[in-house]
Amino acid sequence: MIKMIDVYKSFGKNEVLKGINLHVERGEVVVIIGPSGSGKSTLLNIIGGIDSADEGNLVIDGERLADMSEKKLSLYRRKIGRASCRERV
Repeated sequence: MIKMIDVYKSFGKNEVLKGINLHVERGEVVVIIGPSGSGKSTLLNIIGGIDSADEGNLVIDGERLADMSEKKLSLYRRKIGRASCRERV
């Protein structure tokens, strides 16, 4: 289960994620679409443990990502897979 609660992320003065709330159950398939620069990759990088949120919480299977040890976070990152589509459909 993935749960994002009031997640914010900025790069300088550019607010990319503004209060994102998301709940995805195990086995559920989710597609994230939007225009270039809308925060899709940033959202996935935070879920994947590559980047961290400025504010808010990310909970994976009942455990806050921010509370994971480096070892546990590294193991988590190995389990994550993602596919990107750079072609215009």
